[in-house]
Amino acid sequence: MIIMNDTERIDTLIEALPYINIFQDNIIVLKYGGNAMVNDSLKESVMQDVLLMKSVGIKPVIVHGGGPFINNMLTDLNIETEFKKGLRVTDDAVMNVAEMVLSGQVNKDIVKHYNKIGGKAVGISGKDGNLIKVKKKYIEEHNNKGEIRQVDIGLVGEIETIDPALVTLLIDNDFVPVISPVAADMNGDTYNVNADYVAGEIAGAIGADKFILLTDTKGVCKDKDDESTLLAELTLAEVEKHIESGVISEGMIPKVECCSHALRKGVRQAHIVDGRLKHSLLLELFFDAGIGTMIIPHEGGRVL
Repeated sequence: MIIMNDTERIDTLIEALPYINIFQDNIIVLKYGGNAMVNDSLKESVMQDVLLMKSVGIKPVIVHGGGPFINNMLTDLNIETEFKKGLRVTDDAVMNVAEMVLSGQVNKDIVKHYNKIGGKAVGISGKDGNLIKVKKKYIEEHNNKGEIRQVDIGLVGEIETIDPALVTLLIDNDFVPVISPVAADMNGDTYNVNADYVAGEIAGAIGADKFILLTDTKGVCKDKDDESTLLAELTLAEVEKHIESGVISEGMIPKVECCSHALRKGVRQAHIVDGRLKHSLLLELFFDAGIGTMIIPHEGGRVL
């Protein structure tokens, strides 16, 4: 445990003060997932961070995943599932479980924990207020002749439109929206949607100032096996260069892609932050060194 004397406590507050001032009234969209959702101590830390952000004038919005909880429930119910290119093949039975877990268990658990410590959160899904409209998503695979074919992976949605009216209403009335990545198509059929992309799209649609992805990695590293090679700041052009060179690969690609998409929609800064570290949100936002990777549109795009 780190023991701080009174002077060090004051120095810490002084270091955070410029960031607190500049971020007042900023909308910050947080994609909440990974180990920070399943570890009770980390869960408490995230809720405390969000409450402090709200207390100093920031307007947080939480979008959550819940893959491990879906896996557990499917196992308990003896329902088999598979993944193709990182996406869960979703039939009617799997979709029923996913909606129950995401919009019921996980969403309301986040709301409960945040409200218990003094916050005011409201849990919704992409279906509420027609927040998200989707179409069926297909993936591409090569057959044994090398030809590309589209593969149906079931009730997995690709976002078509975002209507942010409900989210904006909640923000304007001093609530923290907590959003489950379940949405409907134009016929009212229910789909599961990748939570990273939901968060990025919502951030763009509501004009968020920052977009933060909580992950189980330190951030973007030049050598993915060596966290000491963390890249603290990247521009959109550098992201594209690192994807082409293979520095950014595998599971990090969709994370930086949804960050990049949010920036192109007008979000000023995106952050990939290690959710395995307690109070990682505050450390990234309010202190000079930061702890993750910040992505900005271009050189000179840093706010502070």
